[in-house]
Amino acid sequence: MPNHPSPPGSASPAVSRRALLTGTAAAAGIGLTGCGSVAGGLSDKTRVKQWNLLAGADGAVMTEMHDNFSAEHPDIDLEATTFGWGTPFYTRLVMGASGGNASDIATIHLSRLKSVSPATLLDPITLDELKAHGLDPADFPEKIWEKCFVDDELYALPIDTHALVNYYNKELCAQIGVLDAEGRLIETSGVEAYFDILRAAKEITGQYGTSLDTLGGWRQFWAWYRQADGEMTFTDDDYEMDDDKALAAIEVMYKMSEEGLCPQFADGGQCAANFENAASAFVQVGNWEINRFKLFGGDNPEWFSMTEMPDFFGNRRTQGDCHSYVLPRHNSWDPEVRDATIEYAAWMLQHSFRWGEGGGHTPAYLPVTDGTDYQALQPNAEYSGVVENVQFDPDAWFSGSAARLFDETGGIFNQVYGLQMTPEDALAEIKSRIETLLALPNPVD
Repeated sequence: MPNHPSPPGSASPAVSRRALLTGTAAAAGIGLTGCGSVAGGLSDKTRVKQWNLLAGADGAVMTEMHDNFSAEHPDIDLEATTFGWGTPFYTRLVMGASGGNASDIATIHLSRLKSVSPATLLDPITLDELKAHGLDPADFPEKIWEKCFVDDELYALPIDTHALVNYYNKELCAQIGVLDAEGRLIETSGVEAYFDILRAAKEITGQYGTSLDTLGGWRQFWAWYRQADGEMTFTDDDYEMDDDKALAAIEVMYKMSEEGLCPQFADGGQCAANFENAASAFVQVGNWEINRFKLFGGDNPEWFSMTEMPDFFGNRRTQGDCHSYVLPRHNSWDPEVRDATIEYAAWMLQHSFRWGEGGGHTPAYLPVTDGTDYQALQPNAEYSGVVENVQFDPDAWFSGSAARLFDETGGIFNQVYGLQMTPEDALAEIKSRIETLLALPNPVD
């Protein structure tokens, strides 16, 4: 993709990660003219264009927050556009940024940051901009903050942590006898201990113990593979993974389906419906479904609760990611638009209690998550420890949320759950897909 740098003298160099972390960065200038949005125009408002891929239940919460932002900022015309999740969104982002015609700010998955070629297609963010709008590096979890940098430049602002979690029907779990004195799901250790709970749940529901998205099997695989301390690293033309640990993770999936403890097929909508209709006592799905289940409960929104993934291999690691704000590359920036853009991002982070409450995601902004209001929020507080257990997908251009590794392995894991492919054959096919992807060039480079 062609590079569209700012004209000479229009912007100072981005500050380094070291400067951001120590708070000693120098002031940075801002470009002279806007490429996309413009200040003023036909009205007195400064227009800020925002692109996102949040079309689910969390998208409705984001829209509500956008309305509140606009009400508090009558001088800013926020123009938010939602594109199709996954490939449609990232294709639009890359094409728009390569031509200098993207939005002023966009919401991406942090796991995809390097795959969108930030040095070419994104503009870095400076410490002075953050401070001017009340943000500080210390406001974010260190592990997540570090992932926002590429080549010592800050390209992303984390919005949240979202992860694969374990929802449970409180009434059914009470019948099984697996709630503690505080009414929370007991912790187990090992595959068999949790399978025993699923077997008991299956007897009560008459159908399944748990439900899950069989087309999104990468999430379950990566959670259990990482619980077993499995590593997956990529170089330009090679990779390393632990076959024994990968096979153990896939065998869990196969055995769960073989015993009828989960559906042999269920997409995202079906697995959620199974839980709602008491066809299963549990469902393993992302924390973004919290609002759907609350609404389903009607006058009883507390019919369910949530906790971290069960401990199968010695810990409760799980697959997850972060939504993050990035600034698509502009040929140059109108200073009023740039300032309004950072104000939008800062406001959304500072008001992300609502994002956690309604969207289910754990806000990345620590003044919110460490606050007494959030710590008292249920069921969010019960799974708040997931932030420390989130495992990002392996680092490769074809990896990350909605990337090709996720998509292409989905069909393989679906066949495992359908008992149409053995774990050994599935592992061989996964490795073959990885080798094919490694041989392809990064289309963004």
